[in-house]
Amino acid sequence: MKFFVDTADVDAIRELHELGMVDGVTTNPSLIMKSGRDIKEVTKEICDMVPGPVSAETVALDAEGMIAEGRELAKIADNITIKVPLTWAGLQACKVLSGEGRMVNVTLCFSANQALLAAKAGATFISPFVGRLDDINIDGMDLIAEIRQIYDNYDFSTEILTASIRSANHMKEAALIGADVATAPPNVIKAMANHVLTDKGLDAFMADWAKTGQSIV
Repeated sequence: MKFFVDTADVDAIRELHELGMVDGVTTNPSLIMKSGRDIKEVTKEICDMVPGPVSAETVALDAEGMIAEGRELAKIADNITIKVPLTWAGLQACKVLSGEGRMVNVTLCFSANQALLAAKAGATFISPFVGRLDDINIDGMDLIAEIRQIYDNYDFSTEILTASIRSANHMKEAALIGADVATAPPNVIKAMANHVLTDKGLDAFMADWAKTGQSIV
């Protein structure tokens, strides 16, 4: 499973990238706002750092506007993935942009039917939002499993990009189901390393080592 980092914080991306934990990056208007930076400037910096797909989102609501914005965003770097919403206009834009050979990430997916339409429209990635489904008492991972089955049934090339990830458990469940990609905030990816028994074992080792009075270097 590929790890995308869901942030526009270049320092956080750099830390994870140096460890080999970044296969791509996803951004959205809210993350650009939090960065406090110009969308083209910060996106270019991220693209220069990360060779994998970097999602930059359109903000127009009509297909013509999304296509124009997508083409403009694609000028930033060769690894730009144009992000469009899963609306009828977004599907129209996806069809045109993917037909031009551009990577397209169709976002804000909340049903298997939507994911099926996105695949038919030529999406490179589909982004189901599991955390937001969990928020309304619907198991978001059930959606990932449904999309996985449908895409496997018909050999769609669209990659499942699990989004709105809130926890390390979400990462594990996405991997178990067979999601192609999981995009998560930096703190969630780092939290995957944590375990109470690791901490407890390390404390015991350190206590015993101190009793030896030895030094390795």
